[in-house]
Amino acid sequence: MLRSARVLLTALVSAFTLAAFMPADDFLQLVVDRLTAHTRHLPTEKVYVHTDRDVYLPAETIWMKGYVVNGINHEADTLSRVLYVDLIDARPQTTAARTTVARTIVARLQLKATGGYAPGQLTLPDSLPAGTYVLQAYTGYMRNYPADYYYRKAITVLPADEPARRAGAPGEPEGTPDVQFMPEGGYLVSGIESRVAFKVTDRRGYGLPVSGFVIDSRNDTLTGFESIHNGMGFFVLKPEAGQTYRAFARIGDGPLQPYPLPAALATGVSLQVDNVSSRQHVRVYIRHNRPTGTGMLTLLAQSRGRPEQSAQIPLSRSQSVLTLPRETLFEGITQLTLFDENRQPVCERLIYVDRGGRLRVSVQTDKRVYKPRERVGLTITTTDTAGRPVPANLSLAVVDGQQLPEPDSGAATLVSHLLLSADLTGFIEQPGYYFESTSPERWRHLDLLLMTQGWRRFVWADVLAGKLPPVVYPIEGGLSLTGRVQRSGQRETGGPVNLSFFVSHRDSTRDFMTGQTDATGAFGAYNLDFTDTTMVLIQAIKGKYNRDLTVSLDQLLTPTVRLLRVPYNPVDISRAELAELRRRMGEYLAIERQIRQNREVLLKSVTVKAKRADPLASRRIYGAPDASVVFDDRNTAGRISILDVIQGRVAGVQVTGSGFNARVQIRGAVNFGGAIEPLFVLDGMPVDLQTINSISVQDVDRVDVLKGASAAIYGSQGAGGVIAVLTKRGSSGEVVRGPAPGTLVAKLPGYAPVREFYAPRYEQSAASPERPSQDRPGQERPDYRATLHWAPLIQTGTDGRATVTFWTSDARTRLRLRAEGATTGGLPGSVGAQVRVE
Repeated sequence: MLRSARVLLTALVSAFTLAAFMPADDFLQLVVDRLTAHTRHLPTEKVYVHTDRDVYLPAETIWMKGYVVNGINHEADTLSRVLYVDLIDARPQTTAARTTVARTIVARLQLKATGGYAPGQLTLPDSLPAGTYVLQAYTGYMRNYPADYYYRKAITVLPADEPARRAGAPGEPEGTPDVQFMPEGGYLVSGIESRVAFKVTDRRGYGLPVSGFVIDSRNDTLTGFESIHNGMGFFVLKPEAGQTYRAFARIGDGPLQPYPLPAALATGVSLQVDNVSSRQHVRVYIRHNRPTGTGMLTLLAQSRGRPEQSAQIPLSRSQSVLTLPRETLFEGITQLTLFDENRQPVCERLIYVDRGGRLRVSVQTDKRVYKPRERVGLTITTTDTAGRPVPANLSLAVVDGQQLPEPDSGAATLVSHLLLSADLTGFIEQPGYYFESTSPERWRHLDLLLMTQGWRRFVWADVLAGKLPPVVYPIEGGLSLTGRVQRSGQRETGGPVNLSFFVSHRDSTRDFMTGQTDATGAFGAYNLDFTDTTMVLIQAIKGKYNRDLTVSLDQLLTPTVRLLRVPYNPVDISRAELAELRRRMGEYLAIERQIRQNREVLLKSVTVKAKRADPLASRRIYGAPDASVVFDDRNTAGRISILDVIQGRVAGVQVTGSGFNARVQIRGAVNFGGAIEPLFVLDGMPVDLQTINSISVQDVDRVDVLKGASAAIYGSQGAGGVIAVLTKRGSSGEVVRGPAPGTLVAKLPGYAPVREFYAPRYEQSAASPERPSQDRPGQERPDYRATLHWAPLIQTGTDGRATVTFWTSDARTRLRLRAEGATTGGLPGSVGAQVRVE
């Protein structure tokens, strides 16, 4: 507490436990209440994808595991259960006018997230061109926020048969570098000394070395500057009233170029933060040259929407220093916002609070050096910040370090993404450096990054006004089918429309659902669970005008892809190395194909006899009907409705009335409430009697009748029997063309089936301990796999330990291991290791 300065400093225990928070000012209470309401209304999610590697050849498989966590506390998220993964083509497209970047989705997956973990794989097409691709991942709920917060990483596809070159670069840097000068806190103020951060990048967002000096309007040199890290640095400037300032910067070996600095405010507030000199405290310096009065300046510290600390400073003090204990701040990025006496945000600064809140992951091998085709035993240990064993769920990739290019030492990890990248907008160069490097300067460099990096998860004006953003996309507890029913000419339906859904799975099972659209014709079926490609039939039913309805599905639309900046993943590989990689990968792909063939059953001299395919079979989900009436000129002559035609022709089917007023009942279909109306089905889709009576008898091929046990395939809907109408679509006397009116038949992808990673096991036999066993496929073949092992779901126990085994290949090489994971409570961890094979 800074009572001598009449400053109230209050630490908040929890974002949502504010009982102990007793602000002295109504505005401070308002800020906390509105921020808390905003976070509760629209919480956040974060996604990260661990892949086995970043460089592939066509036809190879990208093995992956998605992590879906609560965006506030990083706990394993069990609400969103669908993870969308897109592979986007980011290769440059050169035309006569200019070079652009394509944004075509090459492949899309829907991974099932269970307990926040979503394993899966993506097999690249064998004809995929070489170049840079972007792996993008997000949940449906994350679409409520800008796409800047989606997870993205660069994937490089090497040429399968082209000469080796520098892969992964969408072209060399072109145009003028991006040069930015950003006063700390937001503004320069006349008469107040401030730090001015700068950042110089190429068009891909990578830092460029820069040096220069600053002059005023009198052409007096005030200070020099030079970049410290990745094109970033800062200098100190005390602007004078009436002066303007320019920076002359030399980028690399280029010429000096002038750049104007932001104009200084005549009166205003300055905020400066010291986040590196003390490991126990964060010091905040507040200065202003505003007229003194009785008002208060308000400082709020919040992390991911959770209020952490607040302070009020009397406007009568032109200078103040606040000391914020780190132990009261959350791990990760904290946003400091300063409000003036008019309740307007005037300064903002991001800082990183390091409290060591990360999972400690270690990997121990059972030997120091291994031989080719030898079993490797790993022990993975996970502990919390204090070194206590803690259970965690991890993924592990083991790759051949000599086959693949050396990875970027500052590449993103689960830790850097959750604690840094996912809370910022814009490209971050080498995010892993700030967490995995042993350099003592990394925290100073990270502080510099946060002086120059954007953050706009919400807008303060909307928060203070109590304006809550709309939740357009709900949390998906399963797959969804959404779309719209319209009349021809894209007219509205004029009210709700009844819908029937048939979902036909690949294992021959089927789901039947009914529902309604809203008044505008929009509909949605949620929390569905099906795997692989699935056939969906939807029928809209609205009176006798059913023929005028059209059904569309959102899932059939090509989504818009927006990439603000294409990630850059430069890969240098020589012609000889690429040729060797192609050869070894070709051998392994041949092994995989052989394994798939071995799992198939080969039959000898089998003669297959079958009846000619029934053209109506695709519209039947039942076997042989109990009765069937074929519609021809003889029995339809003079008949108005379908029921008129079948009247008296099927035993047990009683038709009363005639024409459009006809009714039908199948004998014996009764319960305690009386007679039960049969289920009417039109070309495989359930409809109502009104729809059946509106169909011309000339358009019908036949009517099948199902009674009793035959109708059981329709469940309780078929308790009164089934009358199935099949139109003449596809017959020689075709009358009705295309799908039935008001229906839609589509193939939709479900959850991607999860395959088990294949790797040979070189067990040694007792008879020949020096010779590998030949019992498993592929052991007689050369083995030079690029990825030796992939394990997406490793669970350490209460003792924090788990064991993993795999076999080395034929290569005498250096294996690279990368294990990443998190506890259910939100502690992320990552570790890299190496194994020698001689």
